[in-house]
Amino acid sequence: MAEDVYLDYQSAKPVDPRVIEAMLPFLTERFGNPAALHAVGDKAMEALENARRQVAAFLGADPAEIVFTSGATEANNLAILGYASRNRRTGDHVVISEVEHISIHNIAKYLEKDGFTVSKVPPDQYGRIDPAKLRARVRDETLLVSVGWASNEIGTVQPVPEIAEMLRGTGVVLHVDAVAAEGLVPIDVDATPVDLLALSSNDIYGPPGVGALYIRDGVKLAPIAMGGGQERGLRSGTENLPGIVGMGAAAEIASAEMADEAARLASMRDRLIEAVLGTIPDSHLNGHPVTRLPNNAHFRFEGVEGESLLLLMKDAGISVSTGSACSSKTLEPSHTLISCGLLHEEAHGSLEFTFGRFSKPADVDRVMEVLPEVVARLRHMSPLYPSE
Repeated sequence: MAEDVYLDYQSAKPVDPRVIEAMLPFLTERFGNPAALHAVGDKAMEALENARRQVAAFLGADPAEIVFTSGATEANNLAILGYASRNRRTGDHVVISEVEHISIHNIAKYLEKDGFTVSKVPPDQYGRIDPAKLRARVRDETLLVSVGWASNEIGTVQPVPEIAEMLRGTGVVLHVDAVAAEGLVPIDVDATPVDLLALSSNDIYGPPGVGALYIRDGVKLAPIAMGGGQERGLRSGTENLPGIVGMGAAAEIASAEMADEAARLASMRDRLIEAVLGTIPDSHLNGHPVTRLPNNAHFRFEGVEGESLLLLMKDAGISVSTGSACSSKTLEPSHTLISCGLLHEEAHGSLEFTFGRFSKPADVDRVMEVLPEVVARLRHMSPLYPSE
């Protein structure tokens, strides 16, 4: 019986065994509260600050610029809502790209209900944002621009360094959701002047339920939840010490291994892209053909519905995705693909493969044993695909 294949690393990643090993003592004998004024609390505080240093080093930041959260969604909320709330008297306009993660779009909707104006920048056909088009939407009352470092769906990497340089000196704060890119492409906030940047622990093989927000020194936020004043008063609540220690360990591992890992993943990605496009007629690659994440291969197949593809792949023991897991509960086509100019029926015929740390070259072979036959079977039944 063929071994099951997992190629949905963008939606969830396993926790690296080395990370679990680092966390275990903080679930048992090193369980202290960092706020407690005794020796056990002191050791907990030491572990908390060590993790903060590890995450800061991962980004080229100062440890004082890192605030831990429950995940990237909370980090994004704290960044955008916290900045908008604290600085509203200086402006009431926010700019986002049309290809942002659903969490950013929903924050934007909340801001609009609260009286802010939101402008959206459309991408090109590859999902890439033109810095000049973004700049054209910035006006005197613009507070903040939000652009993801890369698309979690189609894998296109955005020109964040160019956007950051373009906004330098304008007084407009740049927020970046870096979840899709972290651990896959280098991120250095010292070299790239972003102001706010959200991270997820699980996306670098740390435990789920932990995240972090980088806040450049001098950028002022209001808290969005009140409590005991932990994390500089911006994220109250007793810190999830085992999870934070795990995130720190994961960040340190990612820093050390990213270059070699990215090359390994890109090799499997490229082999799959070449095999799919060369073997399956009327198949197309979504996203930028070159400037894309090293682990992402996102296809559309003419005359085929993506959900059916996913279910038949599941029956064959292959786990893949049709797009963002955070918006998969709706039957609507991907807003990212629609923004790239695809028709609804084209967007519905898409399938996303994302490789990860425990993927093997044999996984590509297994996909190509199954996928061509699955596509052919669905096309044979489809009224949308012309029969020979």
